[in-house]
This record gives sequence, C-alpha cells and structure tokens, in this order.
Amino acid sequence: MQNQLAAMLQDAALKIAACQTANDILNTKANYLGKKSLLNSLYSRMRELEPSERPAFGNLLNEARQKIEALLNERNNAIKEKSWQASSRSLDYTMPGVPGARGGYHPLTIVKREVDEVFLSLGFEIAEGPDIEDEFHNFDALNTPADHPSRNLADTFYLEGGKLLRTQTSTVQIRVMEKHKPPIRIISPGRCYRNDKPDPSHSPVFTQVEALVVDKGISMSDLKDTLQNFAVIMFGSQVKSRIRPHFFPFTEPSAEMDISCMVCGGTGCRVCKQSGWLELGGAGMVDPNVFDAVGIDSELYTGFAFGLGIERIAMLKYNIPDMRILFENDLRMLSQFRGELQ
Repeated sequence: MQNQLAAMLQDAALKIAACQTANDILNTKANYLGKKSLLNSLYSRMRELEPSERPAFGNLLNEARQKIEALLNERNNAIKEKSWQASSRSLDYTMPGVPGARGGYHPLTIVKREVDEVFLSLGFEIAEGPDIEDEFHNFDALNTPADHPSRNLADTFYLEGGKLLRTQTSTVQIRVMEKHKPPIRIISPGRCYRNDKPDPSHSPVFTQVEALVVDKGISMSDLKDTLQNFAVIMFGSQVKSRIRPHFFPFTEPSAEMDISCMVCGGTGCRVCKQSGWLELGGAGMVDPNVFDAVGIDSELYTGFAFGLGIERIAMLKYNIPDMRILFENDLRMLSQFRGELQ
C-alpha cells in the first residue's frame, strides 16, 4: 500500500503541473481527493494492517492529502496570476470606461412616494405601525363582530399567541387614536396580508394607504372633497370621482370611491366593463363605536377614513391589466420605469 501511495503522489504531481484552467484543477482534485479516489480507498484498507502499523500509515495518508492540496492551491494561484497578466496586457487604460446599466424604482415604489407626497401636500402626516397585530387592533376596535367572515382562517393569517398578520392598515389608525387626542390628520401606508389566492386583482400580500381625519365638525362633504382632490392630483384634472353606498364595520355611513376610467375617459370600454367607472377604494365616516373603543368622545368629534390600494392605483395609472405583473420583477417591464421618479 505504501508503494501505491508513493506512485499516486508522483502521478498527482505530474497531473497537477499539467493543469491549465480552473476546471482542470477541479477535475484533478476530484480524481485524487474525491470519494472514489485511491487515497480514500487506502483509508478504508487500513483495517488490513496490523493495529501497531495503522497510526504510522494513517500519518502517511494525511501527509499525502496535505501535499496534494498544497500542489493544487499552488497551481490554481499560478493559473489565476497568468490569467490576470494576460488580461492586463490587453487592457487599454486610456480608453473611456463602459458605464454600468442604470437601475430604476419599482412602479409600486414610485406610486407609494407619489401618494405620500399628495397627502403631505394636503396637510396629512404619515404614521406607521407593526405588520404583526393582535385581534383587538385589527378587529375588535374596528367594530368587527366576532362572527364576521374576515376573521375566519380562510381570510386571515393567524400566528401563535393570539397574533396575526394585519389585514389592513386601519390598525395604525387605532394606535394613533389611542395615543393622541384630536385633531388627527394622518395616512398609514404599509403592507397588508390576506389569505387570498393570487389572480389578476388579488394577492396575499398587498400595499394599502389609509387616511384618517378626526376633528370637530368633520362631515361627508369633507371626505368627498379630499377624495376628489387626491384623484385630480394623482391622475390629472380630467379625472372625475364619485362615491356610492357600501358597508364596512368601522364606518357609518360607508361608501366606495370610483374614478372615471383612465382608458376610455368614462365613455365605456372593456376595462371598466362599459360602466365608465373604476373602483379605487373604500371610505366612510368613522363609526362612533370605533371612537368609544379608543376613548374619543363620539358626541364631540367626528371623522372620516378611507383606504386605497397602491397596487390598484399603479394598475390604473400605468394601465397594467394583471396585478401579478407587479410582483414578477420582469426586467422588460421594470426597465420602462427608469427615470420615472428622481
């Protein structure tokens, strides 16, 4: 076995010296140090020796492995050095450099920043809250009854210890009203999570921005004016908006906001299903029960709230037909938004 080991070391030195590329190094290493190499087979044959001879032969095997590894490293470094010298000789340092490809903002980032700027210009402040919430802030304080469908496992991602992933950024409104007295004028942008199957208009993870105004004498007309101002600033002066009756547990009365179709201008097309209108989000006057849950006098103060989907706004603004396009990160799509936001 010692003769086999000596012959293997001699052969390995010749083969390693003949390596010309990094791939040659890898293949040679596999031949002499891999699982099926002669060196490994000699390790397994040590049981054939007398017990007194095994330690000495084991040391010889270890020394052989170390020699082969050292020869491989030395030859690999020499190959790298040779490659670098060859490339440096062909490099003309007087030539101008080639600029790297310029990236850009994701369309959702562009829309979110634009939405933030619109509401900041309207006198709102930005408030943030945790993605992991409890049932009180996500449901109870928002006047959502215990048997409401949104509290089912089929709709909400529940965690251990009574926690859950927030289904709406209205939770931030509750936290703000708990800590601050009116007047309040905030927006709460952030990610939300619902147990939805991805399709052209739904995703289990999406981005919302919710607005809350609480003060004395706030009325439905204030809500309508705010929504109309937002629509005009965001989509252009040609856009019209309307609100229509709806139901949400945390607002009374409740409404949904529509804007005139961006594609056909309100005349009716396939996108708006010939109605001339596109749904933008839910809205309404804050339910007195919500004020009671956070210790605000509902006899003295009134307020309005509304929630808008960032993905929905991006789809309307850029005429994107499927929400899933926004999450696929296809560079052909993303490259169209370079320079959109500086």
